[in-house]
Amino acid sequence: MATKKRYALVGTGGRSSFFYTAIATDYQATSCIVALCDTNQTRMDYANGRLTDLGHGAVPTFPAADFDKMISATKPDEVIVTTIDRTHHTYIVRALELGCNVVTEKPMTIDAPRCLDIFSAVERTQRNVRVTFNYRYAPHNTKVFELLRSGAIGTVTSVHFEWMLNTSHGADYFRRWHRDKRNSGGLLVHKSTHHFDLVNFWLQTRPLSVYAQGDLKFYGKENAEKRGVTGFYNRASGSEIAKEDPFALHLETIPTLKALYLDAEHEDGYYRDQSVFGDGISIEDTMNLLVRYRNGAVMTYSLTAYAPWEGFRVTFNGTGGRLEMEVVENSYVNSGGDQSLEGSIEKRSILLRPLFEPPREIEIETSKGAHGGGDSVLLQDLFGEPVTDEYMRAASHIDGAASILTGIAANKSIATGQVVLVDDILKVPG
Repeated sequence: MATKKRYALVGTGGRSSFFYTAIATDYQATSCIVALCDTNQTRMDYANGRLTDLGHGAVPTFPAADFDKMISATKPDEVIVTTIDRTHHTYIVRALELGCNVVTEKPMTIDAPRCLDIFSAVERTQRNVRVTFNYRYAPHNTKVFELLRSGAIGTVTSVHFEWMLNTSHGADYFRRWHRDKRNSGGLLVHKSTHHFDLVNFWLQTRPLSVYAQGDLKFYGKENAEKRGVTGFYNRASGSEIAKEDPFALHLETIPTLKALYLDAEHEDGYYRDQSVFGDGISIEDTMNLLVRYRNGAVMTYSLTAYAPWEGFRVTFNGTGGRLEMEVVENSYVNSGGDQSLEGSIEKRSILLRPLFEPPREIEIETSKGAHGGGDSVLLQDLFGEPVTDEYMRAASHIDGAASILTGIAANKSIATGQVVLVDDILKVPG
């Protein structure tokens, strides 16, 4: 019997269960968790409780300050990083230096200096970093890659990409640590890294230049005041005003969020249920970009975080026709329920419009589960028996950097009002 691959996990918030649940259930024959690490013991205890319930058994826990000690004591082969975005690089770099490969949540990191630290560590250690871009694995996104690669619309000349976050999922970024750009790089780095990676993947190219505009137009206290709102609160828990606010998140009514955050806040003072119409929000909710790619294609992109529906439309124009895709996702709150429903599909369609031919609907492989069915395929790729992937969907630190550089350049463009050359921020090798 083959030896199980050993994983340590750092960051036991909502996203971590995606990984440890898969290992404890579907991949127990090939993988195991050997340690948990976090700044919050209550959250680690919750994760251990889940591991026990799933039949895996509890594992040793280590405070974040003892990360090195954890590696030494438990000897993992790989470290899974699911901390807040601004600390990803800290654990990625140290894990590599201590002899481990890394699986990290997106975004790989939030700015160029941190990205350079990761590149330097990979070069020094010759270890691997995998970035978990689950959207690459969704059958409809893989189908677009396949169609473009086949030349179905000739050479792609332009892309229009519109992503809508609704008032459930979209609002959630404004309740929690993401609302501070110092933690997340803003939605253009934290969320849009998925979308920019998809374009890099679909077109097999990298961004060359970016021009962007972005504003906070809906969330935040000032915007609410302009709309005539007079009742404000800092957080939903304990607030009478919040009871009448459809944007409020009531942690005590959602068992997972209560256990992970409400019951854990005495340790670190982190409030998961902040008002989306409070002060202190430094990220944008309305963003528009113009991106030129190295292969000559140009993309117009928009992200709206207060839309009435969740999903996206993407259109490719080419020398041989046009390809259109629309995907409507079901509404959800991060870790607020069944994770298999997060980003699950309500409806989707792909329409191919060749020049001088009738348009035709493209059949899409049936899929179930989170993120359009991409999560299960990604997990198999990460933790299952290795198989050849003709679509080359596994994402390295190079891909992780290429995806965030569009957002990092966009943030600089918003701040300066200028077109930003990506190479002026960081030159990605390869």
